[in-house]
Amino acid sequence: MVSDHKGPMFKGTFTAIVTPFKDGVVDEVAFRKLIDFQIEGGVEGIVPVGTTGESPTLGRAEHLEVIRVAVEHVAGRVLVVAGTGANATSEAIYLTQEAEKLGVDGTLQVTPYYNKPSQEGLYQHFRAVAESTKLPIMLYSVPGRSVVSIEVETAVRLAADCVNIVSIKEAGGDPGRVDLLKGALPEGFSILCGDDPLTIEFMKRGSVGLVSVASNILPRAMSDLVRAMNVGDLLRAEEIHSEYEPLMTTLMGIDTNPVPIKAAVSLMGMCEQDIRLPMVKLSDSNMTAVGDLLGRYQLL
Repeated sequence: MVSDHKGPMFKGTFTAIVTPFKDGVVDEVAFRKLIDFQIEGGVEGIVPVGTTGESPTLGRAEHLEVIRVAVEHVAGRVLVVAGTGANATSEAIYLTQEAEKLGVDGTLQVTPYYNKPSQEGLYQHFRAVAESTKLPIMLYSVPGRSVVSIEVETAVRLAADCVNIVSIKEAGGDPGRVDLLKGALPEGFSILCGDDPLTIEFMKRGSVGLVSVASNILPRAMSDLVRAMNVGDLLRAEEIHSEYEPLMTTLMGIDTNPVPIKAAVSLMGMCEQDIRLPMVKLSDSNMTAVGDLLGRYQLL
């Protein structure tokens, strides 16, 4: 269990890794290859079964099996931060405790979605999860999907009252939130960007890393960008950003995540395009557009 907030526990690039399927079931062989590709690309960690990993359509047993395979295959080479959040506090506690038994390094806790809790409800939810585990926790504020944000005051309360809440993934699309969070949270509490195209703007303001979708196909580029920012090499970071911005923005905007990134990974031959309902595969025209873009970057 972490004992204080001195020094960020989560820093660098963490890939929100896709969950590959084949014939309707998790493709373990492809998943292991994807993990190796991430590690070889220099990321600091992977985040299995987050939104990009299609967690809402995985059953509990599947969810935990993906985490088990991730921990086993990573074998300590990078951090494994398992997505174990839920919109029912009891389910989030169950998944988190089971993930802890499986040996993960930390847990990503998404804002409960659909039921639209108040800030007091969010506080009570995250505190209950934190008290149920010794794992370090990364909060995940994503109002575009969950409707409500984790407000700064709520994050501050949680950081003060829960010693193992040590980080937040901010995915609200507003770099100004980093200024507010940075000014209010304790030293060593890490803020991670949740939107690839905004990485530089977030890190200029004090974010120390990124939970990346694009790194599924660009692990080296995204990890190099983040490392450049963390050592103050803005010029190098901007060069990388400028080179890959068209790809990042296309993957974010052409359809709902994780549809475009799953399509891109499949076009690169690393998994099937299989995606579970209610998500559907990328349209043929958009698939052609993504394929053309990957070709221009020599990723095919």
